[in-house]
Amino acid sequence: MHLSRMKIDATDRALLAALQRDSTLTAEALGRMLNLSPSQVGRRRQRLEAAGLIRGYGARLDARRAGLTVQAFVQVQMATHAPDKVKGFIRLVETRPEITAAWTLTGEADYLLQVHCEDLAALNRLIHEALLPDPAVARVQSQIVMNVLKADAPLPV
Repeated sequence: MHLSRMKIDATDRALLAALQRDSTLTAEALGRMLNLSPSQVGRRRQRLEAAGLIRGYGARLDARRAGLTVQAFVQVQMATHAPDKVKGFIRLVETRPEITAAWTLTGEADYLLQVHCEDLAALNRLIHEALLPDPAVARVQSQIVMNVLKADAPLPV
């Protein structure tokens, strides 16, 4: 599927940057920042949402304060690429709450999973009781995050 790039102007860029910093800003506050009326800001925001450039709004949580003290990246190499086996693996990834993001990759690993767990024992259980037993999985390699230098930065619009 090909997605064309939406044309946005400098005001749209400023609006997007402000919303990435704080998605709770009101139309009034955004209007003051952008020298627009609240209704103009509202129309721009609606247009950007309707076009799919703004995919949603949400709260960013602190994983450690939520009791998730271990963050890891798990590389998964597949034993097979048979569609039925891959579908089963994808279902596993989608249903495990500790897997917070997943990407397909080029190179040796087929998938990269971002994982947040309570502790090392929970990470071990995920790997040995869920991922490795999956019939599509050949190999799993994990890297535990020691320190986060930059996380979930806004897109450079």
